[in-house]
This record gives sequence, C-alpha cells and structure tokens, in this order.
Amino acid sequence: MTLTVASHAASIEERFPEAFNPPLVKRFGSLLTLIALLLYGIYSVWFFDLPKLMAEAHWERVGIFLSQWISYDVQPEFRLSDSDISIHYPRFSPLGDDPHPDWVLQRGDGTVKVEVAGESKTVTISKSEVTVVAHGQSVAVSLSSGQPKVLGPVPAWMTVYDDNVLANLGFAGDVSIDNDRVKIRKRFLGWPNFIFDTQSKFFQKSPLEVATLLVSGPQLVAGQSNWSLAFQDFWNNNTWQHGDVLTKLLQTVVMAFLGTLLGAIVSFPLAFLAARNITSSRIVNHIFKRFFDFLRSMDMLIWALFFTRAFGPGPLAGSAAIFFTETGTLGKIYSEVLENIDDKPREGIKSTGAPEMLVQRYGIMPQIVPIIVSQTLYQWESNVRGATIIGAVGAGGIGLKLWEAMRTNKNWENVAYMVLLTLAVVILFDAASNALRTRLMGTQNPQ
Repeated sequence: MTLTVASHAASIEERFPEAFNPPLVKRFGSLLTLIALLLYGIYSVWFFDLPKLMAEAHWERVGIFLSQWISYDVQPEFRLSDSDISIHYPRFSPLGDDPHPDWVLQRGDGTVKVEVAGESKTVTISKSEVTVVAHGQSVAVSLSSGQPKVLGPVPAWMTVYDDNVLANLGFAGDVSIDNDRVKIRKRFLGWPNFIFDTQSKFFQKSPLEVATLLVSGPQLVAGQSNWSLAFQDFWNNNTWQHGDVLTKLLQTVVMAFLGTLLGAIVSFPLAFLAARNITSSRIVNHIFKRFFDFLRSMDMLIWALFFTRAFGPGPLAGSAAIFFTETGTLGKIYSEVLENIDDKPREGIKSTGAPEMLVQRYGIMPQIVPIIVSQTLYQWESNVRGATIIGAVGAGGIGLKLWEAMRTNKNWENVAYMVLLTLAVVILFDAASNALRTRLMGTQNPQ
C-alpha cells in the first residue's frame, strides 16, 4: 500500500515538476523584488541627497504662500520728519486712492497708533520712538541716535539689523522700522475687491446698496444702465481681471477639445494601417506604429515649446501640441484595440461575400466603438489639465496667465483664484466625460 502511494506521488511529481520543484526565481521572486525595491529606495535617497534637501528646504515658505492664497495685506508707510508724520499707501492700494482706515488713529499729541490686530498687537509711532505691543510684550525702539535701537532686551519675535528693526507679528503682519520711516504690513483674510475694484462706481458699497442700485436706483453713469455698468466693472476688474482670466480659461478648454478632436480624426484611419490583423503588410504596420511612437516620444510640453517658436505664443501652438501628442497616443490605443478584437464576426460577414467596407463596418466597429469612445473622452478630460501646463510655456490659455501671476511672487491670491477655476473646470469635464461614457456605452456607474 505504501509503495503504491509513493509511486503515485512520484508519478504526479514527474508530471508536474514545476509545482514540486519550482525554479529559484519563482521560489524567491517576491523576496528578491522586495529587496530590489528597498535597495533602489536607498540608492535614490543617496543619489538625490534627500536628507540634505529636507534639511535645507524653506518649510516656513509653505505657510507664507498658503496664507497669501487666502488673505491680502495693506502696507501703510509712515514717514518721519521734524515737522510731522506723513502717511503714504502704495499705488493701487486695496483701500482705494485716498484711504482713511479706522485702524490708523492720528492722536492729538502728534503720535499715530496703528491697530494691527486689535489692542493685542499695536504700533505707536512718534518722531523719536516706536512702541510695538505684541505677544504680551511692549518693546520700545528709539530713533534719536541716527539708527533704530531697541530699548531693553530684544524679544525672539524681533530682529535687529544695522539700520533696521523687523518685528514679526505672526499672521497679523509685520513692522519694519528705519530711522526715518516705519512700514507696517497688516494682513486681512479674504480676497479684496473681488467683484468691483477701486475705480468702480460700486466700490465700497454694501451688497444691499448694490442690489438697490441695480433694481431701482438712479443711473450712476448717464446713458448706461446700472446692470450694464456692474457687469462692465466686474468684467474689467483691474485687480482680478475676470474677463481676461475667463477668456484664457475658455481658450484652454477649446485647445483641449480641438487638439483631441483632430488627433482622434487623424489617428483613427491610421490605426487600421498599423493593426496587424487588419493590414497584412508588415512594412506598413511597422511604419505607422513607429510614427505613433515618434509622436508620443516627445511630451506635450516639448511639442508646445516647438510650436511656440514656430507660430508664436498663443492657443494655436497649444492646439498643435495637443494634436500631435494625441495623434500618437490615440493611434497606439486604437491600433491595439483593433488587434485584440474577435475575428469571428468579421469572418462571418466576409463569408457572405460582403464588400470590405461593410466587413469593417459591421464586423469591427461594434466591438471597438465603446472602447474608442471611452478612451477618447478620457484623453479629452486629461488634456484640459495638460493644456493648463503647456500654457505656462507660452502656448496660451489659463496656464500662461497663471505663470505670469506666480512670477511676481506677490499675487498669490490671484494664483489661488485661477487654480480653483481650473479645478472647477476639470471636475465639470470629469463629470461630463463620465456621463457621456455611461450613456454611449450603455453601462451604469456603481453607486
């Protein structure tokens, strides 16, 4: 009995040797892969010198940039002379041409008190001394010695330079003290003058006042309705440039749609020539597959740089870049879809003596249309994001506007506005793409 069982086991082992004695690669493949990934990770840390990069990174700038996305500052400057203290505001101040904010108090004794964050953070300025109250401390800075000098111990939130004293008041702002001037940066949450800028007739009016003027108020400009004036002021807002931003965003959408559409139209017939089971010539297959590889080998950004030089900055260069990239990408996708079809429907229609055009129409198209539609819609949705990136190199659209705002390193609230607009458009197109795919393919998304 034992001999029979042993011989039976031996015969099974002989018939299935790989199950009982698998190769070393199969036996230790998972472990070797894990070790290889670990070694590659260690190599990457060494090659890119990640510990040094992490140590030298300016992490404090993250908080600064994020705060500037959701806030703005007003920067009054107080110039000190023997006779008085004069107040100046930057050109195009969010407060208008002649601001008189209630947090700047000119007192009868010739001093000026600035409430940076209520009574907890204030700056009191006289001709000879500046007193800063913040973080539960009151620090006096003398201006009588030819350069600012902190009287008493210097707190951690204050930095002393040769001819300047800088006080950091946290999110509320900061104070820069020179011998003859004091500059204060006061920060506010929100986006200033988002609807109407300082040049608008509606500037600094409450929502109720604006609504009253739009419904039944007298004309603010003779011969023009208040509705028309309000839209004009919103569209031509000098600070937020709504008209230009929305126009550039529309350019981005049009670039993505046009480039994807042209790429799909061109690549679809070429895919039939690249598919081995449709076109029997191996030379033709090879030529068109390499053509698709060539178009895909260069990123959309590189094509955008090339066409920007050829056509100049603008949406034409962006559309051409998307068109070239999508011709390669969609051509490869379409040809692979064609090579993986079931040949039985095609052979059945061909056996009836139907012409080649009808064979392709009824034997191939029903199989590939759902996949082609799905992939094309996905590429269209993806290219809306891609069009934003290539715009930064001069290919037009919202990307160029975004890059211009970032280069100043000041207009981060404008950057946030354009990023949120782009995000909204991407979400909208993602939903539209999913709805179209569901409708055209006859399937329902899982709940």
